[in-house]
Amino acid sequence: MKKNAAVIGYGGMGGGFHVKHLQSSDVCNFAGIYDIDPAKTELARSRGIKAYNSREELLADPTIDMVTIATPNDVHEEIAIAAMAAGKHVISEKPVTLSLESLERMIAASKKYDRIFSVHQNRRFDVDALAMKQIKESGEIGEVINIESRIHGSRGIPSDWRGIKQYGGGMLYDWGIHIIDQACMILGYDVKSVRCTFDHITNKEVDDGFQLWIEYQSGKKAYCEVGTYNFIDMPRFYMRAEKGSAIIPHWTIPAHVVKCKAWHESDVIPVVNGSGLTKTMAPRDSITVDEYDIPKPVSDVHDYYRNFTRAIDGLEEQMVTHDQMRCVLKIIMTAFESVEKGGDAIVW
Repeated sequence: MKKNAAVIGYGGMGGGFHVKHLQSSDVCNFAGIYDIDPAKTELARSRGIKAYNSREELLADPTIDMVTIATPNDVHEEIAIAAMAAGKHVISEKPVTLSLESLERMIAASKKYDRIFSVHQNRRFDVDALAMKQIKESGEIGEVINIESRIHGSRGIPSDWRGIKQYGGGMLYDWGIHIIDQACMILGYDVKSVRCTFDHITNKEVDDGFQLWIEYQSGKKAYCEVGTYNFIDMPRFYMRAEKGSAIIPHWTIPAHVVKCKAWHESDVIPVVNGSGLTKTMAPRDSITVDEYDIPKPVSDVHDYYRNFTRAIDGLEEQMVTHDQMRCVLKIIMTAFESVEKGGDAIVW
C-alpha cells in the first residue's frame, strides 16, 4: 500500500527533488508541504500543491505516514523528533544532523516512538560510485589498495545558508557527507583514522573545499576531496588494486580498467622521459595488460523511497542504517577535530 508523504522545506532539495519524485512515485502519495517562508508557501500553492499553514498542522494530519525534512541542517533534529513524536516515519536530508550527540537523540526518538528514521543518501545511486563498488566486489583487479574520490567545481560555495556556519554550512557537510558515504559503501566502515585540511578561498566562515584521508582497519585507504575553486577537474574516481587500476575521469564517462595479466616483460625497452631515459616508467603493452571499459550500472534513485516504505511495512531493513549514519557523521566530526589540530591524523 502506498504511503502518504509530506515534505517540510520547499527549497532546492525539497521542491526541486523530493516533491517532484513523490508526485510521480509508485510507492508514495504526495500529501503536501510546509515551509517557514510565506513566499515558498505561495509558490507551492501556485503550482497546485497543498501547503500547510504550520508545521504543527502538517504533523497533526493523521493521514500522513512519513515526512521528509529538507530544511537547513541546524533544525533537522528538532523537526525529526517532533515528527516521530507525532507518529510519522522520518527521512532527513543529509547531513542527518550536526553532531553525534544530536544523532543519538534522533535515534533514541526513533526507538521510543517505534518509527523508521533514516537519512537521504541519494548519491549511493550515482553510477560512478556504483561502478567502483562493482569493480571492487567483482575482484577482477584483485584486492583494493586505495581509492581517490573528487568533486570539483569553480563557482565557490553557494551564497545561501550553506555558506553560514550556524546553519551547518560548508562543503564538508554538503558534498563531503556524500563522498564519505560512498567511500564507506565501497571500502567498508571499519575506520582506523581520519585526517583533514580545509580550503577557505571564497569563504572565510566555512570550508569551501577540503582534503580528507581515511585509513581503514583493513589497511585500505580513501582520499576524498571537494573543491569549489577548480577550473580544471581532476578524475572523479581512481582506484589502485593488487592486479590493476580503474579510473572514472568524469561522472559522465564509464569506468576504464587496466588489468595486469603478467607482471614482468621479457625485455623492457627504455623510453625517453623529459631529459632522460627510464625503464621504471615505461608504458605497458597488450602483452602484460588488458584494457576495457565497464558499462555504466543501471540505477534508480527512487529505490531509496521504495526501500524506506518497505522498511515501514517490515519487509526490508532500511538501506541507510543507524550504524552507517553514526560512522559517516563520526568521520565528519573527526575531520573537524583534525582541522582544529592542524591537519593531524586522529585515531578512533
